[in-house]
Amino acid sequence: MTTTDTAHVEKRAGRERRHLDEGTIRNLGLVAVLVILVIIGIITRPELYSDPTWVRNNFLTILQQASAIGVVTVGMTFVIIGGGIDLSVGAIIALAAVWSTTVATQSFGAAGMIFTALVVGIGVGLVNGVLIAYGRLVPFIATLAMLVAARGLAAQISGKQTQISESSVINSIATTKILGIPMLVIILGVVVAAGWVLLNRTTFGRRTVAVGGNPEAARLAGINVKRQTLLLYVLSGFCCGIAAIMLTSQATSAQAAMANLYELDAIAAAIIGGTLLSGGRGTIIGALFGVLVFSTITNLFAINNLPTEVQNMVKGAIIVAAVLVQQFRFSSLTNLFKKKN
Repeated sequence: MTTTDTAHVEKRAGRERRHLDEGTIRNLGLVAVLVILVIIGIITRPELYSDPTWVRNNFLTILQQASAIGVVTVGMTFVIIGGGIDLSVGAIIALAAVWSTTVATQSFGAAGMIFTALVVGIGVGLVNGVLIAYGRLVPFIATLAMLVAARGLAAQISGKQTQISESSVINSIATTKILGIPMLVIILGVVVAAGWVLLNRTTFGRRTVAVGGNPEAARLAGINVKRQTLLLYVLSGFCCGIAAIMLTSQATSAQAAMANLYELDAIAAAIIGGTLLSGGRGTIIGALFGVLVFSTITNLFAINNLPTEVQNMVKGAIIVAAVLVQQFRFSSLTNLFKKKN
């Protein structure tokens, strides 16, 4: 190895260490935000937090509330890191849930319902991927169109009526606990762990980062950018299929209006967790912390009987602050690299 090659390797290793340190600092910051929110809860409702049993149950409630949107956020994080966006995730969930709870589908039992939800999610994700990767549509336009179309199809299938889940197996997912941990939380944990491994320990993850960072450079390096983009939207659809079953279990029903604005919550959680909207960088753990921050805020407002409108304003302010911090850090790092070079 020449001296020049060694210098390039050392420079790259240095950048990776800085990114790792920045990610660690960001995650610690999100943990600090969660601690602050808990402290606010203790100050505002001390009579509740003085009961250990209530605290434990409330903690599990927060995790359960975060479970479905957390699963969706994992898929969304991959899409954004890959340089895309998916505005159709909420509509995909609704369509998958409605399709899996039709009388015909339920006649095949829980296995048929789960299979249908996953296939519908994957199928819609595949359509998104084909339109974007091979049809060359802008991700924003393609997924916005899918949002409208999927909601419309869900309403058509359900007749704009709520469909009741008759499967005791599906309905029990929301109430089953293993070693005291709700099944929904376990599902979230499995999806997050799988997502982390996929992003950080596989070729698929490295290709995702490369495509999001610089598609042309990724193409010249031998990566099939179109296929990678297609697979990212299929992955997002798969996560939506899982979330559809989770939400159906919690509500014991499905309707075309369910999972409303989930796309915004998932994008916001990913951004809060440090995922760049321009693509090329992001973490699954950071995205999970972002989900937990929003779920904790929702819980804090609920226990204090505060209006949803104020809650939404607070969430909006947090999103703006996160993007501003993200841009500031990115600009600072860019200027630093330019000075060193």
